[in-house]
Amino acid sequence: MTQVNPRTTIRKRLKQSLKKTCSVNVLKKRLPIIQWLPKYSIDFLIQDIIAGITVGLTAIPQGIAYAVIAGLPPEYGLYASLTAGFVYIFFGSCKDVTVGPTAIISTMTAKYASYSIDYAILAAFLTGASILLMGIFKLGFLVNFISMPVISGFTTAAALQIAASQLKAFFALSGSSGNYFAESIVNFVQNIKTAKIWDPLLATVTIIMLYLLKRIGNGCKRTDGFAKKTRWFVSLARNAVVVVFGMVLAYIFKVTTDTEPFVLIGDIGGGLPKVGLPPFSTVSGNVTETFPDMLAKLGPQFIILPLVAILESVAIAKAFAEGGVVDATQEMIAVGLCNLIGSFVQSMPITGSFTRTALNYASGVKTPAGGFTKCLLIIVALSLLTSTFYYIPKASLAGLIITAMFNMIDYEIFSRLWRKSKIEFLLLIMTIIVCLFAGLEYGIVAGIMLEGLMLLYRTSVPPLQVHKAKSDTGELITLSLCDSLSYCAAEHIRSMILKASQQAESDSIMVVDGTNLQKMDSTVASNLMILVKDFDKQNRNVIFLNFKTELRDLCIDIHPKAESKFVTTASILDLVKSVPKSV
Repeated sequence: MTQVNPRTTIRKRLKQSLKKTCSVNVLKKRLPIIQWLPKYSIDFLIQDIIAGITVGLTAIPQGIAYAVIAGLPPEYGLYASLTAGFVYIFFGSCKDVTVGPTAIISTMTAKYASYSIDYAILAAFLTGASILLMGIFKLGFLVNFISMPVISGFTTAAALQIAASQLKAFFALSGSSGNYFAESIVNFVQNIKTAKIWDPLLATVTIIMLYLLKRIGNGCKRTDGFAKKTRWFVSLARNAVVVVFGMVLAYIFKVTTDTEPFVLIGDIGGGLPKVGLPPFSTVSGNVTETFPDMLAKLGPQFIILPLVAILESVAIAKAFAEGGVVDATQEMIAVGLCNLIGSFVQSMPITGSFTRTALNYASGVKTPAGGFTKCLLIIVALSLLTSTFYYIPKASLAGLIITAMFNMIDYEIFSRLWRKSKIEFLLLIMTIIVCLFAGLEYGIVAGIMLEGLMLLYRTSVPPLQVHKAKSDTGELITLSLCDSLSYCAAEHIRSMILKASQQAESDSIMVVDGTNLQKMDSTVASNLMILVKDFDKQNRNVIFLNFKTELRDLCIDIHPKAESKFVTTASILDLVKSVPKSV
């Protein structure tokens, strides 16, 4: 017999693996631009330009606003949108998805930006590296362990926290805006006496304008006549409209009265971002902090940031896939590269944006090239308009952010869970409470852990149905097993069978129905065989009905004398006739 050389086998497998990995099909899958660019047309170009302009008019004010939320200079929000937009054109698999800074990611970044700007850029690098590695090793299934109540609770708490953090800008208060909801509320109450009159007035007008501009677009589409199309476009670009309104108002006050009644954004760094390595060391208080020092400050809870980024991006891609299949692995690779490459050009962490993706979709975008026009607008803004951005009132951004946050909350889930699932309602509320009073990272971890405990409990106490029936040979007690049983349910199953038997007559027949059982581990099998011995000592009958061959063999291997206890039959009547006597 010819012996196979292990080294030769390994070499062959490596060669096959490399050949498969480096194939043209894999290249097309991992670099989607190769698939859609050869099919590009003038019609696509026109639609992509329209969509890019529409999204760009929203991306600029939102980028500035989210940088402010993160505690960074406003231009960093534009850097993030610019770099991520270009990278996603090449690697993105969903034509509608637009990437950039988002409210939740910016809020989580604020904790790290409070140390210095370098920490926010390093967070982008580590987020990108983590997501990219998870995509390469296909670990996207990890987000499946986060249930809808936990996600909704986290999103609701994040919206409330972001809205609370804007109270300072809304009322032009002194003091800190707070790092989490409870702190923001406390700071608001303590500093309410420092509130000014003009800023809350402008913020309120901004909210009203956003509501009205949204309403004027109702019933209008991109394909309608000129008047309706104009209403549609203005409605979609409402974020830019209200920011420009506040900016013009502040400029008029400055020119006519030489005063600044509103708190303004101030100077924004002009020009394109600098290219360089991410900051693997930094200087804080005349002390040089090394990479390990920076990692220690980021803390183990940092892993939540890439998980949330994945969750947002994949969920958005699925929402706009129009029934198509979403390549979650490719989306993870794309978002990972957006963050990783972005960190080399001063980007903060980014992910998919639901608001801007919805605008992209509504604008009729045809390919990811729509992001190119958006990026060109951002380049123009960074190159020519930074002096104009000086006059953007913080109150306008606060009104914009607060309006967007309350649109993020899923109000219906509260009543639905209260009516249908009190346990999940409790999970939702607990997640919100921990997020609001301890921080978003701790809240989502607490929600996942609580959900895990609930899952373990359900696994250890599986649903078992008990039925009783009379026959000529005595009482028949049937206990139906579910499809899968693990070791943690072994004792529960044994106690349920004993309890059902003890409540029955002495000549009753105990039937353990395994018709639905597909999987069972050795611990459960051992407990069932212990039951056989217990029943034999009490001269009681117990039989195992319709167990799969491999599951029956597992039990017989533990207790060979129990072979006669396993019966396969189609009806209960046949079962009664074939009941064996005790061993």
